[in-house]
Amino acid sequence: MAGASNNNNNSDLSAHEPLLLSDGIRPISRPADTKKNTASRIAKSVARWTLKLVMQAIFVAWVAIFFLVPSGTGTDLYDDWVDATEGTLFSSTGSALVLYSAPILLIAVLAVPYLLLSETEEQHLTNKEEKQTPRFRLGTLPVLVDGPFGVVTAAELIGILLFVVFVLWSLYSYTVMNLEILPSYGSLTPEQKRVQMLQMSAYCFGLIASSCLSFLFLPVARGSILLRLIDIPFEHATRYHKWLGNLIIFLVSMHGLCYMIVWFIRGIVLKSIVEWKSDGGANLAGIITYLFGFAIWITALPPVRKRYFQLFFYTHQLYVFFIIFLALHIGDTNFSKFLGGLFLFMLDRFLRFFQSRRDVDVVSATNFPCGTVGLVISKPKILHYNALGFVFLRLREISKLQWHPFSVSSSPLDGKYHLSVLIKAVGDWTGQLRQNVSNLSSRETQIFGSPARFTVNVEGPYGHESPYHLTYEMLVLVAGGSGISPFVAILSDILHRVRDEKPCLPRHVLLIWAIKRSSEISLLSTIDVKALDPFLLDRVNIEIRIYVTRESEPPLEEGKFESSSFSPSRSRRQSMSVLVGTGDKVWSGSYVIVPILGFIFSLGLLDVCYLNPNDISYWWYRGLLLVICMVVSVIIFGGLVIALWHAWEKRTLSLSVSAEEDGDDSEEIATAPLMRQNGALPNKDLYQDFTTSISYGQRPDFKEIFGAVSNSWGNADIGVIVCGPQALQSSVAKECRSQDLRRRGSGPIFHFNSHSFDL
Repeated sequence: MAGASNNNNNSDLSAHEPLLLSDGIRPISRPADTKKNTASRIAKSVARWTLKLVMQAIFVAWVAIFFLVPSGTGTDLYDDWVDATEGTLFSSTGSALVLYSAPILLIAVLAVPYLLLSETEEQHLTNKEEKQTPRFRLGTLPVLVDGPFGVVTAAELIGILLFVVFVLWSLYSYTVMNLEILPSYGSLTPEQKRVQMLQMSAYCFGLIASSCLSFLFLPVARGSILLRLIDIPFEHATRYHKWLGNLIIFLVSMHGLCYMIVWFIRGIVLKSIVEWKSDGGANLAGIITYLFGFAIWITALPPVRKRYFQLFFYTHQLYVFFIIFLALHIGDTNFSKFLGGLFLFMLDRFLRFFQSRRDVDVVSATNFPCGTVGLVISKPKILHYNALGFVFLRLREISKLQWHPFSVSSSPLDGKYHLSVLIKAVGDWTGQLRQNVSNLSSRETQIFGSPARFTVNVEGPYGHESPYHLTYEMLVLVAGGSGISPFVAILSDILHRVRDEKPCLPRHVLLIWAIKRSSEISLLSTIDVKALDPFLLDRVNIEIRIYVTRESEPPLEEGKFESSSFSPSRSRRQSMSVLVGTGDKVWSGSYVIVPILGFIFSLGLLDVCYLNPNDISYWWYRGLLLVICMVVSVIIFGGLVIALWHAWEKRTLSLSVSAEEDGDDSEEIATAPLMRQNGALPNKDLYQDFTTSISYGQRPDFKEIFGAVSNSWGNADIGVIVCGPQALQSSVAKECRSQDLRRRGSGPIFHFNSHSFDL
């Protein structure tokens, strides 16, 4: 296909020419710290390193327990531990709880002071401005770029191998132990020995699955203190949940299949299926658990999930019944082995329930000609986020149950009282949203009625704990279609920081954007450099390369796009709730610590007042009571913290309102435009601020582009951030890996980062 190009600002750039000259670009100088500040910083640093070492030691010991217990020695030590704690307050349940769940809960508690002692964003970025030698990082080094796992970094590959080794090691160790204890069953025929071994193997598959369950719920706690600790956002951690889910369904299937074969050989299938033991596993509860788990898994497979998202979403809510029947099946002691991760997930889910109840006002809404909807959502001044954040939205008028994630398209420096999202209409839900905005912005609404109130429910914002995009001096941003949304936020963030002389490493930015139609270029209208500072681009180099893949030449009226927008009344607006796990560190930390302590108290009270005096020994009943105890602890103790947190929010916002009435920030609250203007948008107004090239009928040649970048930018850490479909991520990751493998001593290192959300 022939390609045509359109270049602006008298630039005629190719991938082979030097990119983004760096002469004259220097980091902003910072005043030296005083001695008092230096001493305080050193003390905080020592405390943080101490907490970090303690948490790392606890985590290593926790993982070691999983590897040790399947061995003969580990099993003996575990039995000795259970015997030693027999007769204590929590008995065998407490034994399992201390070994398997307490470590992860303790790490969550220690994470609170660690995060409170962390450097502020400004301090972190100021320290990063010191010149550092480029180096490889396990978390940004792509190793596998094709296959069932997608793009896998070196750190993720290590994690995958650890789980594979754990499963194989456990199977081997349990098999050796089973062979050793087989003679204790007396004289058996060869066939009976095989059946007995199969039965013991079935039990072992269940034990391994329960160990993997300890990690299953950790990645899907959206505002989890643990995700904040390791600075992995929920949108990235969901892939670990998928991997673990596939592994667990395989292990549980083997667990059930082996038992079914044993029952069939012994001729007791029906009897065993309906069996509900009091001193062992309740088989019927186990089968029901598996049916719920299998339904969740089968509807989560990519072909089903992408084509029938609503079916996937609603079926996933069956996890509640999965947990209840699992507790009935395995009892309280075995359930305690993965209670820690589940409890943190329950805390997060309960908090999200309260945050999402509020109807949040939309400040303005815009229908772009490319089928994208832009929303500006009201938020309180005290709710912070970074430019790579994302939110979940629900519109009751469309669906009362559906929540959809969207990247934030605004910088936190764009305004203290709002954030923006760009939503491409590609399905029923987003299509209906676009239609609603169109109806509200129609001429009839403006003439015959006052502007209607437009509200959404919001969860979030979530995202990285620190703005990692600001830690690279050089950035390569690769977007596919609507994947431009987070990069609009990044560009705006960088421009604001450079203008305000805030810490900001990036001085060279290359944006590569592949789109189907030229109408999508209108999304760049959300950035207005001249409104910030006409001479801003003299201090930062930004180049944008746009590839229009399904048009061979510019349209007749290139760049003239019609848009419709809607702005409700400017009266006092209802803003987002601050009740989010990624919010205020003191309150989010208290919300973790208080319910954990409350759970320990509740469990002790249950044992002292009911279980021990009445000698309750039924497995299924004790398992059910344990789940109830967890739920009650979350509701009572978590609810107490939420109530106090909400009261603090109201008081803080009332003080903020008083400041607004005195004239502070009143103009910013009143106006939060998403676009420069409504109606026709000329081509030059869209991207004349940047060095821009547009190629028609072409796709980006990443080998050529990255080679030119490598030759031009020299010895540096280059951050590569991708937002787009899996094929785009794989292509970019493959080239990053290729460039890093061919690197010489003075060449740059490409750090691959994915910002693509795929539920």
